[in-house]
Amino acid sequence: MQNQLKSLCFSEYDTLKKVVLCSPTFMTIREAINETQKQFLKENIDTELAKKQHQQLVQTLEENGVEVLLLEPSEQFPEQVFTRDIGFTLGNQVFVARMAHDVRKGEEQPLIALLEKEQITYTNLLEDKIEGGDVLIDRNTIYIGVSNRTNETAIDHLQSLLPTFEVMTIPFTDTYLHLDCVFNVLSENEALIFPGEIDEEKLKMLSSRYELIKVSAEEQATLGTNVLSIGNKRVLSLPINKEVNKKLRDRGFEVIEVDITEIIKSGGAFRCCTMPILREDSR
Repeated sequence: MQNQLKSLCFSEYDTLKKVVLCSPTFMTIREAINETQKQFLKENIDTELAKKQHQQLVQTLEENGVEVLLLEPSEQFPEQVFTRDIGFTLGNQVFVARMAHDVRKGEEQPLIALLEKEQITYTNLLEDKIEGGDVLIDRNTIYIGVSNRTNETAIDHLQSLLPTFEVMTIPFTDTYLHLDCVFNVLSENEALIFPGEIDEEKLKMLSSRYELIKVSAEEQATLGTNVLSIGNKRVLSLPINKEVNKKLRDRGFEVIEVDITEIIKSGGAFRCCTMPILREDSR
């Protein structure tokens, strides 16, 4: 039965089996649309180095048993490497989102083409303003960040489409683009957090559900929060985030270090670059 499943995702940490990525072939900062990009606007992106690092990421995933589906990169879309935002899998449904920023509008079409080619059914959210970087799932709970890219109307609509899930809104400051840049679920009882960005009441709620592992300001600058769990306590993280990596290893995680520092200049790391389609439910 498992082999017949096209899409399934009930957590951020079950074993990753299938994921969508896109090569940063045309990656460039045309217009600074987040705080990280503002720092690197003048220096910009070394595209060749970014492509090499991305190939290493793909290879690492494949070596760990993950099937990688690659989107066709388009010169029209300089941010296309961040596949997480274009869609998301919740339960057994894939949703395709409408990108909020002009520089990203239209990225939905290559994703839809890939899903149709792979015969993966999807729900098109059409006019809803919601991006996958704001959407995290943990069993029957879906956390959704309220941000410049995701609004309450879209969140309410998603809740109506998923009546068996509890959808919880998480307001946070506009310093960071998406929720997964300040909060990331690692296991049933552990999560990474960058303190001071999330609404206080919601932070208390998260503290009651998870042991929150704090990321320092120094490592937040290199997106220490934005790791990718691939199952069985294996986590992809940047080599430069030594403190985060030590904290994870001390808790029994296997930290797989991959250098994608050229890609993070555009404001996203491992979670941002990956859109899970299928995670094996390990319950």
